[in-house]
Amino acid sequence: MNYKNYFNFIEEIIEKDINQGLQKSKLKFRFPPEPNGYLHIGHAKAIFLNFGLGIKYGVPVNLRFDDTNPLKIDKHFIEKIKEDIQWLGFMWDKEYYTSNYFDQLYKFAQKLIKKNKAYVDDQSQEIINFQRKTPFENGISSPYRNRSIEENLDLFEKMKKGFFKEGTCVLRAKIDMSSNNMNLRDPIMYRILKKSHHNTECLYPTYDWSHGQSDYIEQISHSLCSLEFENHRPLYDWFLDQIIDENISIRPKQLEFSRLNISNTIISKRKINFLIEKKIINDWDDPRLLTLNGLRSRGYTSKSIYNFCKTIGITKRENIIDISLLEFNIRKDLNKIAYRVMVVLDPIQLIIDNYPIDKIEWFEIENNPHNINYGKRKVPFSKYLYIEREDFREKTSYNFFRLSIGSEVRLKNSYIIKAINFKKDNNGKIIKIHCIYDSTSRINFRKTKSTLHWVSIKHCIKINVCLYEQLFNKLPDHIKNINYLNYLNNKSLKKIIGYGEPNLKYANIGIHYQFQRLGYFYTEYKNNKLLFNRTVTLINNQK
Repeated sequence: MNYKNYFNFIEEIIEKDINQGLQKSKLKFRFPPEPNGYLHIGHAKAIFLNFGLGIKYGVPVNLRFDDTNPLKIDKHFIEKIKEDIQWLGFMWDKEYYTSNYFDQLYKFAQKLIKKNKAYVDDQSQEIINFQRKTPFENGISSPYRNRSIEENLDLFEKMKKGFFKEGTCVLRAKIDMSSNNMNLRDPIMYRILKKSHHNTECLYPTYDWSHGQSDYIEQISHSLCSLEFENHRPLYDWFLDQIIDENISIRPKQLEFSRLNISNTIISKRKINFLIEKKIINDWDDPRLLTLNGLRSRGYTSKSIYNFCKTIGITKRENIIDISLLEFNIRKDLNKIAYRVMVVLDPIQLIIDNYPIDKIEWFEIENNPHNINYGKRKVPFSKYLYIEREDFREKTSYNFFRLSIGSEVRLKNSYIIKAINFKKDNNGKIIKIHCIYDSTSRINFRKTKSTLHWVSIKHCIKINVCLYEQLFNKLPDHIKNINYLNYLNNKSLKKIIGYGEPNLKYANIGIHYQFQRLGYFYTEYKNNKLLFNRTVTLINNQK
């Protein structure tokens, strides 16, 4: 993948830092996921940014798991995150955990206490939040704010050793309770959680405290975050000011870029977890989600996701990207690599009256017209075929260009046929279409108004098909805190039996197909079945 001209303003800042004396060899980046769920498409944007910069400058990129919240951490998520990064085409330099630094973070906190820049507060979270007030009024200082350094050191040590109950006290930074930036109103650095962890008993650092200090310990040069952390940057810098060692040359610089917002979907881990708990979706890898595992199960390629992220670019402007742009990029990629096959999903029988009943022809057809290396296959043709039910109407109309009584169409890679009659069942449903064919039309090509795909009834095989659509009907982009459950699409998954040409009996896991005239599909083995998952529908001019 070519990373040239991808990183926009962030790369400009890095280049400026280099021109002002920062050695390229001192550059270092990191990707710091919290292992409390699967990575989603928004994380892909951050992965391409961090690891792409590492490739561009030939410097290491660390993978650091933010494991500071024992209530949410799961080793399964850790493995899936690593799997996703590798699927996108990257490999990290060092694998770290924020908990690796718990001892050092504790010593840094003691340093703040000794400088009278941190204190133990015995108040509840609710009272602390109340005392912070709003940006338009001064906060109320804690009655414990002026405890002595000695008392704070003693209490902090007891917090670490488990002397206190969960929620009874916290360690807070002593900054400015009148600051317009709420993050500077004596933020919490440590809280007590009586949960097991391999690196601590009950004392856990907050993200704001551990984030910048972990960057500093690893000597990260540029800490790239989503725009929601822009108001946290003064706190990031204030913490570094308190603990920085002048003998260590690199001071991390936090830079923010806009997060990825996509129309008509959700990527919130909390909301996804709720959908799983309510059994609305199967799991984090459900193909209707925009998690990387979900996209992969549906047949999205890492290249298409990269091209999508490259197209939207890196900016500081918050906006909502239409999901059609993501679909455009996967269609563009799959058009080059997908095997073409014919499959009928809603069959109706077509009988060619003037075709010999015992005759079978095998037509040689290209597997992919854009790549001769994909070779050809042979497809059987016979008197009795299936076509799509929607491809036939009793009477033609000005906007219907497929098969109707008296009209001609071409069967793909085959003959021209004309419909002459049809038969209905007792309920009035058409069950058979009778037609005749032009035996010369396969060689002597002449145009018709439409081309239909088909399969031979005698030779076709049944396949398990999953038709995926978006999980939600149109979600309003401009309304926050909506009840997204009201917008669930009850038709987001339809499981059916399709009828495919016989070559599909050799289908294997992880193959991309274009079901001609229907869409792109991807093979996955699940619940002892080979499934054909629809990746995306076709566009009108797609071959």
